[in-house]
Amino acid sequence: MRPNDAYFDLLIETLEGLEPAARAQFLQRFFQSLSHIDFPENQVISVWEEVLARRARLSERSESLVSFQTALVDVFSASGRFRLPVVLEYEELKKLQRNAVTDPLTGLHNRRLFDETLEKELNRARRYAHPLSLVTLDLHRFKEVNDKHGHPRGDEVLHAAATTLRRALRTSDSAFRTGGDEFALILPQTDSAQASALSRRVGIVFSEILRPLNLTISVSMDHGVATYPQDADQRDQLIRIADERLYHFKHRSRDEAAAERSTISDATTPAGSVPPPPAESQTPTSLETPPASHSALAAQAPAPVEVAPAPPPPAAPTSPLQTTRPSFPLAPEETRIYAVPRKAERVSMSGTNAYAVLADQPVQRARVVDLGFGGVALDFPSAENVPETLLAVLHVPILPPVRVSLKRLWCKQLSEDTVRVGCCFIS
Repeated sequence: MRPNDAYFDLLIETLEGLEPAARAQFLQRFFQSLSHIDFPENQVISVWEEVLARRARLSERSESLVSFQTALVDVFSASGRFRLPVVLEYEELKKLQRNAVTDPLTGLHNRRLFDETLEKELNRARRYAHPLSLVTLDLHRFKEVNDKHGHPRGDEVLHAAATTLRRALRTSDSAFRTGGDEFALILPQTDSAQASALSRRVGIVFSEILRPLNLTISVSMDHGVATYPQDADQRDQLIRIADERLYHFKHRSRDEAAAERSTISDATTPAGSVPPPPAESQTPTSLETPPASHSALAAQAPAPVEVAPAPPPPAAPTSPLQTTRPSFPLAPEETRIYAVPRKAERVSMSGTNAYAVLADQPVQRARVVDLGFGGVALDFPSAENVPETLLAVLHVPILPPVRVSLKRLWCKQLSEDTVRVGCCFIS
């Protein structure tokens, strides 16, 4: 007896001892999972008995035990339940389903699954009152790579973009290729600040992954972020707002690049080159008289005469609307440094496999809870072995391993076997 036959025989014996209501409820789900056919609950028991009777008759004719699957297919085919009887292996079916929603070049999900996933996650965000962020991305100057280096090199750039997005994802996030050089991220339970920080970090990691390709064209990843419910509560509105912010970011990047090229052009002007003086300031020279020698000119030069300094120009009239200003000299204005708020760069690591390894105790690990500009929060089994200052190696999915020096700031007992420790970066 084959393993499948033994399983179905055990199932038949088990169902005989169940009450009709429980048996009908089980069989309805059993038929649906086995054949993807929905039977009314009041018909499943009769269908089950018909399959068993058909199996007994076929076994008598063949003088050997016929499998349950054979009798099931015979009954469903004879009753017209199988409208399109196609025999397909389960693995082949899963492969077809996977290919239908996967981009063949990058291995990311395609636009079809993007629409379905965004609608599903948006409904979930509404139900549980959680934020949901949508990030649209595209590759700046990607067309120039195809034109100059060829499409095979452009495919390598697309592979690099897909690798970057996979490294940036938590288990609950999803990445999609929605067009030629266009991508999208769906980030459940992520607010606008966290999504923006993740997008900037994606751009940095993408430039690092592109470095081995040695491209002569600077390819970057532009992004636009839209968040539910602050920006919109409908799928189409979120996509439109994210696209508008993406193009705004793209145009701003082009303006900054043009300004940088202009600055570089001005800086490359040879030092000491002076523009010619205006025509009226040049002294006319006679074409018939040869120029005198330097000694002759020096002999003929008159003695220097002291010239009184020119009076200062008259001050501009002061408007009566202008406020009074102090007469004493003002101190030079200090250069202002605009720092990005720390909250905007705090990224939750929940749902990822981010962890930290203590450098002096390699066997001791801690789970990374969140990460920011100023420090990191770690979960330890106990606070006894956590010193005031410690060296650690952070392993975060989106970044290479980072060696840091930390200082313990606070501890909080979450449970009997978990202590959360907040640390700031020393170096």
